[in-house]
Amino acid sequence: MTSSTPQRTGWLEISIRIDPVSHESLGAFLFDLGCTGIVLENFRDSSLKAYLPFQENLEDLRNRLKAFLRKLAEIFPQLQSPELTISRIDDQDWSRNWQRFFHPDRVTPKLSIWPAWEPVPASINGRVIRIDPGPAFGTGQHATTRMCLEAMEKIVRADESRTLLDVGTGSGILAMYGAMLGAKRIFAIDTDPEALRWAKQNIDLNGLTGSIELSSIPIEQIEDSFSLLVANLILGEILEIFPHFPRLLNPNGLLLLSGILDEQVEQVKSVLDSYGLCEHEILFQEEWACVIAKKSNKEQKNEAILC
Repeated sequence: MTSSTPQRTGWLEISIRIDPVSHESLGAFLFDLGCTGIVLENFRDSSLKAYLPFQENLEDLRNRLKAFLRKLAEIFPQLQSPELTISRIDDQDWSRNWQRFFHPDRVTPKLSIWPAWEPVPASINGRVIRIDPGPAFGTGQHATTRMCLEAMEKIVRADESRTLLDVGTGSGILAMYGAMLGAKRIFAIDTDPEALRWAKQNIDLNGLTGSIELSSIPIEQIEDSFSLLVANLILGEILEIFPHFPRLLNPNGLLLLSGILDEQVEQVKSVLDSYGLCEHEILFQEEWACVIAKKSNKEQKNEAILC
């Protein structure tokens, strides 16, 4: 007669309190570990929670997380010591449990973001984007995304020549709003195949199939130019690909950068200047900034943007 130890089921909740500047990189690492959902319980907080199917070797998991956090500290010297906890929780469908953190939201007076699993009331005013972000970032609730959406309302007009490049599209939310605002050609890229898969689902969900071209092509291989380029990324990623921005912008093209901490704005402004771009406007929300720049002569920086 043989006996076996019952297989333990359930999920692990990984909770990390860490500076928001690292959330994008940390989130990508957690998904690589096998996490099926990530939530920020309070967007004014710095806590990030991720859910992973239960595994026996918790010490190995903890060591891998600590090693990655040490690497983050090298990339982001301003990080204070993060707080890491790992807890076992009862077996639930945690791959979808994060939905309870995502609720309908009026992002601007003209735009509401609605979870895909909730019906949209007939009485709702303005445009509505329905989102099922899955593992991709971009529900419209984070300050960096909200500022991008607000800025796009100022920039994008229905125009036969208006074109948009969305770098790091994630859930596809910025590309979709560009289409709703009237951009005629939209090219959205992301290096994460899973993000592209969810972006396509969201595009289809909003009836925008055929309006947005999704691609995993590296930015350095893009040959076209655009009247608007948006990149909601962390500063390190922005600086890495910044040399490509000028050639990807049409004359008088606009550059919209978010994912930047307010303390990093001066660094971004100096990079703009070195590449012949001029600052037009900077938006601030919480500890984040969104920089709008223009490809034009410096003496034009205070002129109105013609869209």
